[in-house]
Parts: sequence; C-alpha cells; structure tokens
Amino acid sequence: MSVMTHGFDRPFGGAERSPRISGTRKAQLKRIALSALTLLSMASVLTALIALKTAIYVWHFHA
Repeated sequence: MSVMTHGFDRPFGGAERSPRISGTRKAQLKRIALSALTLLSMASVLTALIALKTAIYVWHFHA
C-alpha cells in the first residue's frame, strides 16, 4: 500500500472527539487573548506617535 493512501479508509480520530475545554480555562484563554490584543494595539499607537513626532521634527528641521 502506498504511503500517500494509507489510512484514508478510516475516519480521522481528531474529528470524532469533542473539544473538552473547561469554562474556567476558556475564560482564562479569552483574558490572555484580550490582553495580547490590547498590548498590540498600544504598541501600534505608540509606533504611530513616534512616526508622527519624527515627521514633525524632520518637517521643522528642513523648514
């Protein structure tokens, strides 16, 4: 039997199992995701402010 087709006649084992994530674990993962999103948003705002300050500095420097 070919390596490419071996086991395709059986159902995938991961599809049969239902996810078993507890409510507390799900809430913890949501908090982590929200804090990561907040951190990335703050970093992007900080980067935009630095770019704006640099652009204003360069504009006044050449004027």
